[in-house]
Amino acid sequence: MTPRDEARDAARRHLNEDPTLSLGDLAARMGMARATLHRHFSTREALLTEIGRASLDSWEASQQRCEQQAAIDSGDPARLRACVEAHLRDCVVDAEEFGFALTDHFLSHSAELVERAAGLERLDVALYAAAQQAGVLRRDLPPAWLSHAVWGLMLGSRNALRAGDVARRPLEDIVVSTFLDGVSAR
Repeated sequence: MTPRDEARDAARRHLNEDPTLSLGDLAARMGMARATLHRHFSTREALLTEIGRASLDSWEASQQRCEQQAAIDSGDPARLRACVEAHLRDCVVDAEEFGFALTDHFLSHSAELVERAAGLERLDVALYAAAQQAGVLRRDLPPAWLSHAVWGLMLGSRNALRAGDVARRPLEDIVVSTFLDGVSAR
């Protein structure tokens, strides 16, 4: 990992705790001079863009790990369910690591990041649609809604961890169960 990557990741952790921090405040919390942080990122926007890219890289890596496109193409219910579950578990980790990127106003207005996120979301929506066709997920909901529901679960995960309402260890199981089984009494 390069010093720039280390600075980005440290800044991300601090922004997850306090999203209002300036570059100067970030540098102080990171134990470095502001000029050192500025050598890596000339502006706060440049830093935020790098955090956004890293978040999208992680999302894409999750899609690749569960071989999302191959699962979609297979139409196999077991493979699709396993892919959905693995992807949800990765999303929980990402929500914890990149919680700041889920809600930062700047990131939702960067054309580069928005365009790339839209492509990744299209693949997720295709996964949910294929899982619906295979009988893994309910067919009465729009697949795009399922993608939004996952995003909502990620925000809830991040907030629940921050508030101490859930322990980290069972959170992945809680999210998978909530998404795949719902919350209605059986």
